[in-house]
Amino acid sequence: MYQFLRVNMDTRECRFEPVPREYEGLGGRGLTSAIVANEVDAGCNPIGPHNKLVFAPGLLGATNSPNTNRLSVGCKSPLTGGIKEANAGGQPGGHLARLGILAIIVEKLPKDGEWWDLEVKKDSARLVKSSVSGLNNFDAVDKLRGSYGDKCSYITIGRAGEFKLTAASIACTDRELRPTRHAGRGGVGAVMGSKGLKAIIVDPAGGDTAPIQDVKAFREASKRFAKALAENPVTSQALPNYGTDVLVNIINEAGGLPTHNFEYGRFPEHEKVSGERMNELTTKRGGEGVVAHGCMSGCVIRCSGLYPGKNGKLISKWPEYETVWCFGPHSEIDDLDFIAKCDYLCDDYGVDTIDVGVAIGTAMAGGGIPWGDKDAVLEAMHGISKGTPLGRIIGCGAATTGRVFGVRRVAAVKGQSLPAYDPRAVKGQGVTYATTPMGADHTAGYAVTANILHCGGYVDPLKKEGQIELSRNLQIATASIDSVGLCLFTAFALLDVPDALPAVVDMLNAKFGWQLTGDDVSGLGKRILTMEIDFNRRAGIPASADRLPEFFEEEPLPPHDTVFDFTTEELQKTLDFADK
Repeated sequence: MYQFLRVNMDTRECRFEPVPREYEGLGGRGLTSAIVANEVDAGCNPIGPHNKLVFAPGLLGATNSPNTNRLSVGCKSPLTGGIKEANAGGQPGGHLARLGILAIIVEKLPKDGEWWDLEVKKDSARLVKSSVSGLNNFDAVDKLRGSYGDKCSYITIGRAGEFKLTAASIACTDRELRPTRHAGRGGVGAVMGSKGLKAIIVDPAGGDTAPIQDVKAFREASKRFAKALAENPVTSQALPNYGTDVLVNIINEAGGLPTHNFEYGRFPEHEKVSGERMNELTTKRGGEGVVAHGCMSGCVIRCSGLYPGKNGKLISKWPEYETVWCFGPHSEIDDLDFIAKCDYLCDDYGVDTIDVGVAIGTAMAGGGIPWGDKDAVLEAMHGISKGTPLGRIIGCGAATTGRVFGVRRVAAVKGQSLPAYDPRAVKGQGVTYATTPMGADHTAGYAVTANILHCGGYVDPLKKEGQIELSRNLQIATASIDSVGLCLFTAFALLDVPDALPAVVDMLNAKFGWQLTGDDVSGLGKRILTMEIDFNRRAGIPASADRLPEFFEEEPLPPHDTVFDFTTEELQKTLDFADK
C-alpha cells in the first residue's frame, strides 16, 4: 500500500497518511507538481514557512523495468519564482518506492540554526539532530555511512544549500554511495536548507518490489522495453561508450556549441573536451576509471562513466555534456581534468553545474574572472563552500551574477541559465527554453532529438517551421516520462523504436490494473503542464515572460549568422492549451 510521509519541521512530527484521492494515479513530476500546485501559496517566499519540498519516485519505481528509479523533487523555486521539478538518478528513488512511499512532503520551518536529519525506514520515520551539518556532501555521506551503513541510500545538501544559494542542488547517492546524482536545477537545495533538513537516510530494509497486478504481462512488457533500449544506437552504443559528452563534437559541427558566453557557435578546441577524448583518457589511464557505468539499479544505458586522473585515481563521474560545455567552451577552457575537478566540486558543495558554470562565464564577461583562468575559477568555486562574496554570487546563478557585474548579455530565462545548445542554431531548443514553466531547461523538451540527431524525425534547426509543434509535443511527452520515473535518455528509444512506448503503457497497465492508451499518456503530460503554468501565473509570472533574452533575437550567431526569430505571440502558441 502506498503512503505519503508528511514531515513538519516546526513540530518535528513525521506522519504517514493514505494517498488522497486527488493524487491517485500520479507519480514523479506529476505528483510533485500537483502537490505544490494544490498546497503551496503561489505568492509565498520560496525559503519561507509556506513553501513545501516534495520528494516523489515515479510510477514504475521499485519494479524490474530498466531505467525507472528516478526521483523527482518539487517546490516553489527560489531561482525562478515559479514551480520547479528537479530530477535525480541514484538509489533513493528506488528505495523510497520499495518502502511504499509515494511522496515525502516536508513542511514548515524549524527554529533558526537548527539542523535535522530524517531517518526513513519501513513504516517509520523520525527527525534526529543532524550529525553532519556544516559538512559538504562527500564528508557528510562518509560520516552517515559510519552510522547507518552501506545498505541505505542518502539524500544530502552541501554548504551551498545551508547558505540557501539559489543554484543549490540536492545530492542523491549512486550505487557506490557517492553523492554524485543531483536534483540540480531551480535551487531546490536552498529550499531543503531553509527547512533545516541536512540529510535524509533511506533504509530499504523490509521493503519489497512494487506490487504488480499482472506479473506475467508486466514481465513481458519490461522485456520488450529493454529490447527497444538495446536496439537503439544512442542508448546502446553512444551513451555507454562516450556519455552525454558524445554531443560536444556533434553540436560543435552543427554550429550550436555556445562559446565565450554565447558569442560563437563553435569552439576551436572542441575535440580536447569531447566524449571521444573522455573515453580515450579513461581507457588509457585505467585505475579507478570505468567506461559504461550505471548510476542506479536497473540502469541498462550506463552513461555515467568514472573519470580518472593521470594517476588513475577517480576525479569525478564522467561530467555531463552540459557540465563540460559550461566549464569548458563557454568559459574558454579546454582541459578535461580541470572540468572533471569542477564537476566534483559542484557535487561536493551542492550546486547545479549549469547555473554555476554559466555564472562563471558571465563573471568572465563582466571582468570578475579573467577568461580561461583556471586558478581564478577554482578560487571562485571554493568560495561557494567558504561563503565568500564571489562564491555566494556565482552560487546564485548567472542572472544574479550578471546583475552584480553589469553584464547585458546574460543567458537566462525566468532567472535560470540556458544550457549547452545555442537557440539561434537549435531553434526548437530555444522554443523549449522560452516556454517551459521550469525556466530555461533543455530536459523539459529536448528538441535536439529532431533538430540535430534526426531522432523521431527531422526539423531543420536553422528554420522556424515545425519548431513550435516539436517543442510542444516533446514537453508533453517529457512531463509524462518524468512522472513514470523513466530516465530521460530512454526518450531516444521511445521516439525511434515503434514498440517502446506501447511497452511502457503496457507496464503501467500491468502494474496498476489500468486500461491506459498512448493518448492517455499524452493527456497526463498536458494535465501536468496545465497545473504548472497555472501555478506560475498565480505566482506572478506572466505569459510575456516566456521569451529569450533580446540579444538572441538581435545578434547573429557565427558560423550560420542566424538569430532566434520567433515573436512573443508565436511562442505563446506553444503551450496555449494550458493557458486557456
